[in-house]
Parts: sequence; structure tokens; C-alpha cells
Amino acid sequence: MRIGGRAMGEFFDPMMVLGAIARRTEENAPHDDSDYVNPEDGLIYCGKCHTRKQHIITLPPMGEDGEEQTMKVPIMCECQKAEADKEEQRRKELEDMKLIHDLRTRSLMDARFRDQTFETFHATKDNERVLRLCKRYVDGFGSMVERNQGLLFWGDVGTGKTFAAACIANALLERRVPVVMTSFVKLLETMQGFKEDDEKLIQRLNRAKLLIIDDLGAERSTEFALEKVYNIIDSRYRAKLPMVLTTNLKLDEMKQNGDIRYSRIYDRIFEVCYPVQFKGQSFRKQEANRRFREMKDFLEG
Repeated sequence: MRIGGRAMGEFFDPMMVLGAIARRTEENAPHDDSDYVNPEDGLIYCGKCHTRKQHIITLPPMGEDGEEQTMKVPIMCECQKAEADKEEQRRKELEDMKLIHDLRTRSLMDARFRDQTFETFHATKDNERVLRLCKRYVDGFGSMVERNQGLLFWGDVGTGKTFAAACIANALLERRVPVVMTSFVKLLETMQGFKEDDEKLIQRLNRAKLLIIDDLGAERSTEFALEKVYNIIDSRYRAKLPMVLTTNLKLDEMKQNGDIRYSRIYDRIFEVCYPVQFKGQSFRKQEANRRFREMKDFLEG
């Protein structure tokens, strides 16, 4: 059979095709005026790093003579490899930045908490232990996930529970860990107006490696609210995914509550969440006192 005046066996010449590919690659390879041919091996070398820009490959026997053939092909010299590595690193950094941005967008975190970090954590004698514990939780988060180990931040209003939880969230987001941080009040409001069933919303929450929920106990104590709170807690428990909860309730209130509707919620929490007490004067009261003194000095000084 002949095609275009040539026999079928003559139509495909492997060496001709490989040579054309090599020439095209060579043409597209970056060159510099300082590049030179090394007389010892006849290959092109980079004029900057003095490493090869060509490599000789041995092809398997082809044709009737069955002899091995060689071909020069372009390769990256060391400085080109270094530049390619830098470019790949820049690409990965941009991807990481986009991923972190997307994770923050999906985290449901209030904007006022998105910049809270351990570096901005105001350490006092009352919260030094808390700061140390939170950092260790983040550093050992892989183990915490394996053990389904969460935290329960409890203490008086304004002692920094939400701030500490936000620090954990932001530290993990920087490490590209999916985190959702919201409040029970917001979740219940969402569930009341949710077009889909609760299971789909809970599935969305459970896509996060860590779920942080603020203000346990602040929700209205209705049958609807208590059932939804239990479903959220129980879903994390069954999925073996950790959670960090904050509450103004005291541990005794939670442990000694005789109402089965509450106790089944708290029993789940105590099984998988390590309680951490927040002490000291309310930061809000301290800030209010500071502002009061400033205004007093300004108006009456």
C-alpha cells in the first residue's frame, strides 16, 4: 500500500520524528549569548553556571542495520533549574494564599476576629496557661484529630474565650486546615430559615477539620433549640471530628444539670472536650475603665 507516492513502511521514520522533536525543543529552549560548546563532549554549556544544556541519549536499535543511535537533546542547566524551582515555589505560595483566602471566606468567622493571632494575644498572669495550652493544641492538631479531642473554654463574660478560640482558628487556617467558627445563636437562626434539611447543613459543618462554636448556653432553651444543639454536637461526636466550644456556664452547672435534655448534650461534650477555665477580670470592663479614665482626664483635667 502506498500513501502519497510513498510506501507505508517508508511513511513513518522514527529518527526523523525524534529529530524534529529535538530540533523544536532546542529552538524553544532558552539560550544566552554566553552559552558555549564544550570541545570535550561537543555539548552546549551555560555561560553563567557552566553546566550542561544538552544531554546525549541512546536510542534503541532501529532500521535494518539494527545499530544503536544517539541524539542530543536539550536539558535545563543548574541556574535554569534553580529559577524553575523558584517559579514553582512562587506558584505554590500563590495557590496557598488563594486556598487560605477561600478557607477564611468559608470559615463563617466574624470579620472582627479574622486578624486575631497568638502574636496579638495580650498575655497576663491570668491567661498565660491558656495561651500556652492553645498553642500546644494547634501544634499537635494532627494528633487531636486522630483522638477526636476538642476543648471547652469556660469562664466569666469577657475573659477572652472567644478571642482565644479565634487565635486557634486563624493559626490553623494559616496551615491550610479547614476551620469553621460560628456561634450557636447564628447556627440556630440559620437552621430556622434553612431551605434544606438540617442534615445537609450539618454535613457542610462536618467538612471542617475543626468546628468552633461560640456561646454554648446563650441559645434560647426551647425544645427546637436544644434538639438542634444536640444534633450538631452529636454529629461531630459520631464523625470523630474535634470541636472547640466556649460558654459562660460554670462546669458545675453543666455537670449537675438534672434535665435530660441538657445532660445528654453536656455528656457528649465532656467526653470529647477538655475543659479550660478562663479567669481574671473582664477585658471589656478593663477597656471600659480605661476609656472612662481617659475621658475623665480629658474633660476634668
